[in-house]
Amino acid sequence: MKSKKFDAVKMMREIRNRLSRSYSKDTEAEKKDLEYIRKKYDFKVKDSRVRPK
Repeated sequence: MKSKKFDAVKMMREIRNRLSRSYSKDTEAEKKDLEYIRKKYDFKVKDSRVRPK
């Protein structure tokens, strides 16, 4: 097996764990981060409610 200089899976796990710890301490931080990302990349939030026929 080759030794890798860069392990993307390991990096993503570390990022996910760090964010998970941060957001579990401060639940509003996740909402603020998501709102910032939506504005930065101009994402629209879809309405997930079921509409009556």
